[in-house]
Amino acid sequence: MRHLMHRHLGKIVAGAALALAGTAAMAAITLPSDAGAAGGSGSRPAAAGAPAPGRDGGPPPPGVVERAPAQGERGTGRDPLTDDELRRAQDLALPRTLRGAAADVAGKPGPERLTTDLVELTPAEAGLADPPRRARVSFYDYRSDSYLTTTVNLTTSTVESADTQHGVQPPPGHDEAVEAARLLIAAPLGAGLRQDYRDATGHDLTGPDPLSVTGFVYRGRAEGAAPGALGECGKHRCIRLFTKIKNGRWIDTRRFVIDLSARTVARLG
Repeated sequence: MRHLMHRHLGKIVAGAALALAGTAAMAAITLPSDAGAAGGSGSRPAAAGAPAPGRDGGPPPPGVVERAPAQGERGTGRDPLTDDELRRAQDLALPRTLRGAAADVAGKPGPERLTTDLVELTPAEAGLADPPRRARVSFYDYRSDSYLTTTVNLTTSTVESADTQHGVQPPPGHDEAVEAARLLIAAPLGAGLRQDYRDATGHDLTGPDPLSVTGFVYRGRAEGAAPGALGECGKHRCIRLFTKIKNGRWIDTRRFVIDLSARTVARLG
């Protein structure tokens, strides 16, 4: 019995060996020579010096950067405002004769320009083949602490409405955030910001250029406690900053409030 079992097991082992040998032989016949190599695609490698495949068998053509299509003077329908329309809208909303009566964030003549947006059509105008093009231009006048909005008709080159509001604080623009950073850096309360920048870079911070800043409005008592120095915020143009070193780390400046109207800096908490 033991002899028969050994003979039987021997047949099994021998059969398995033959099966594996047969499988290996089939693999050797059916698989290409470069299968399994890095980047292999199931075909033989191209001959040395052969060109990379392209549409015509040669190398693919180099990439081409195309110029943006030229803008017309006037958009159509709900097209975004063209550069020419933006300039015309701002000129119509603020004639040169009135610019000296207002001031921007840096104290220069003319109010601070904030936004210029395409105005929605009225229901009656929506079905017209060539509806009028209107723009709404908004400014902040630092001389009178007022928010100015003007709607102009670009089709007829006329001013359709103008509004002046006090105590209204729209989101600040980029130039306002940069000016706020400039004031904070120069203020005694900016010592921590200057030190954090030096610790991070090894250089002195003398202006806002090395920083990426985003401003958001602080409305004073409307948001809760407002220290005495910030009591005018809401009436004045006051903002706080998110501050980041360009290509570097964030610096927390959220507790500082910059009153751009009074050009002062205070700290919350």
